[in-house]
Amino acid sequence: MKSLLIAIIAIVPVMLGACSGAAKDQTKIRIGEVTRSIFYAPQYVAISQGFFKEEGLDIELTTTAGGDKTMTALLSNGIDVALVGSETSIYVNQQGSDDPVVNFAQVTQTDGTFLVSRKKIDSFNWSMLKGSTFLGQRKGGMPQMAGEFTLKKKGIDPQKDLKLIQNVDFANIPAAFSSGTGDYVQMFEPQATVIEKEGRGYVIASFGVESGNLPYTVFMSKKSFIERNPKTIQKFTNAVYKAQRWVAEKSVDQITEAVMPFFADTDKEIVKAVVKRYKDQQSFATDPIVDEKEWNNLQDVMEAAGELKQRADHKKLVDNTFAQKAIEAAKK
Repeated sequence: MKSLLIAIIAIVPVMLGACSGAAKDQTKIRIGEVTRSIFYAPQYVAISQGFFKEEGLDIELTTTAGGDKTMTALLSNGIDVALVGSETSIYVNQQGSDDPVVNFAQVTQTDGTFLVSRKKIDSFNWSMLKGSTFLGQRKGGMPQMAGEFTLKKKGIDPQKDLKLIQNVDFANIPAAFSSGTGDYVQMFEPQATVIEKEGRGYVIASFGVESGNLPYTVFMSKKSFIERNPKTIQKFTNAVYKAQRWVAEKSVDQITEAVMPFFADTDKEIVKAVVKRYKDQQSFATDPIVDEKEWNNLQDVMEAAGELKQRADHKKLVDNTFAQKAIEAAKK
């Protein structure tokens, strides 16, 4: 297990602020992000604009490539804080744990995927999907659950009304669609925008808009770590809230400039288009609070997908005290 964990953590290391010149009085925090995504703009803003540093935190950011691997890293103490879908904390809770994973600061509040059609459709109606081949996301993951929740809401049975393909790895979905698999695909950014700009597909709907507000991506940690380091978690949440307010107030161009260092291999105009799309549909949470109504909506989505054994208590797996203190401190 130890060697596996080391391999996981080494997948995509990005260490920022951990150089030898970092202030000695700063507290080091190891964040594991489930993937590298423009969807997580507030996190990158908190780093690039110095909000973590202002709070005395030295951030080491690692991309842990997948919810399971991110949870393995967190539970095995390979990282201190995870940025991942809040459903993962529910899965850990369902397995039984004396040290539950607790959500303490929300980053995104909608699903981040879009419906992409192979052909241009001027007047789209969800019923058009019936009888089509649909390239979906991995079973049990939040994108797939939000996708199926939306389809059912639109009167479509994913198992009966579609030829549903779910055996393609996340990283290979864009290539599979580009090579001819599927009439429609559920796809994250920036791949959706890239495919659209290249004329290989067309973004026709947003699963984020259709599935409603959810605590989709949240900073979380083990309860024991939070209890041992409440001041550090408070500083961390303060920085996140500063970044959220910055993102809410600044223009698409300014946000794009702030996150570009994390997407050096992506065309700047693509990044800008994705930031605009997510900002326009209000995917970025404007404060760190994990709202109970949104938490219940998340569980409704999981329940509809058959992935929820029993409802998880909001009070057990969510701690909003740090978010509330961050908001109050900002008013002073």
